[in-house]
Amino acid sequence: MNAMEFLLLVTLAMTLPDTAPARLPVTGPAVAGLESFDNLMTSFVKTHRIPGASLAVVRNGKIIYARGFGYADTASGHAVKPDSLFRIASLSKPITSAAIMQLVDRGKLRLDDRVFDILKLKPVGKGEIDPRLKKVTVRQLLLHTGGWDRSKSGDPMFRPVKIAAAFGATPPADSRQVARYMLTAPLDFDPGKRYAYSNFGYCLLGRLIEAKTRMTYEQYVRKHVLAKIGVTRMRIARSQRAKRAPGEVTYHTRNKGLSPSVFPPLGRRVPVQYGGMHVEAMDAHGGWIASAIDLVRFAREFDSPKTSRILSAKSIAATFERPRANKAAAYYGLGWSVRPVGTDGKANTWHAGAFAGSSSLLVRRHDGLNWAVLFNMARTAKGKYLAHVIDPLVHQAANAVKTWPDIDLLEARLIKSD
Repeated sequence: MNAMEFLLLVTLAMTLPDTAPARLPVTGPAVAGLESFDNLMTSFVKTHRIPGASLAVVRNGKIIYARGFGYADTASGHAVKPDSLFRIASLSKPITSAAIMQLVDRGKLRLDDRVFDILKLKPVGKGEIDPRLKKVTVRQLLLHTGGWDRSKSGDPMFRPVKIAAAFGATPPADSRQVARYMLTAPLDFDPGKRYAYSNFGYCLLGRLIEAKTRMTYEQYVRKHVLAKIGVTRMRIARSQRAKRAPGEVTYHTRNKGLSPSVFPPLGRRVPVQYGGMHVEAMDAHGGWIASAIDLVRFAREFDSPKTSRILSAKSIAATFERPRANKAAAYYGLGWSVRPVGTDGKANTWHAGAFAGSSSLLVRRHDGLNWAVLFNMARTAKGKYLAHVIDPLVHQAANAVKTWPDIDLLEARLIKSD
């Protein structure tokens, strides 16, 4: 199929009624040959009773698929669009990693720099500072080997009321207050000794970016990472529903449970996804909102290291390099999970994210396929994260494709991103 034939088929498909069963809203161009993705998403959304979802797919650098499924807002009946914005939670970490590696490229930072020598934070209160903090490096934060283990000491990013009280400040605590508060919290293990996933470590990376650039974390990333690839709508989420961004979906939980508000007045009980956590303070580890299209545009910058607009080939190689002494089949690199495929240096790389009310997944496959899938609900009825459940199913849908289109939907103006 040549480009003109494909363009005609896509344009025709966009003019016909969507055939999704039970009137599930489906938006964006139907692409001939990629029905396996349509079938997967419509079935998945209905089976798991998810309000809304979005999927975008890149092949060999071209955006070949981008559709929305279900509802962006169940109250209004507005459908998810291909460019709808979702909270992406921990999928923010590869974005923070890219910003850090860009500073390494520019000579403003080194991976083995000691973090607290740069930050020069002042503790709150009179507690003792763990001397091991002096040894924590930028590389260790990226690798989640800095010394914090939330399974042992909890996650400070979800304690904004307690931390604000330690400062005598109005809650919720901001990211810098969290960093200062943790100066007097003992580490759970010696830096560099083992892996333990740490949101707080990535919070510190955001503060490093601010210290080295004299810009806020959000300002730097938007100007020097996202704008470089033409992405302008991504931003740090707002915790409260009334402050959500134009084009942002609403978020849902299965039990519709309430949580103590982290915003005054503190006695109120609110939906956990809207005021039960301080998303703004989670900027560098989990704060971004993005569309699926935005995310695959970001992911494809790693596919051709020599032409990447955000990082050098050296930094991209370092991002996915196996950490020393890690012999596992899959490992965590500098902001990405990595599973080598074969013996020629290829790998599948990915990251997932989840908050109350949202779940996200970004995959870069070894064969030139990238995809992002986003939901405005976090879990299945059995409590499993949606991103984890759909992950193998997207691989199966991709493997079922017989003929791939050779056109970029964004360049052909069949979809929009910004």
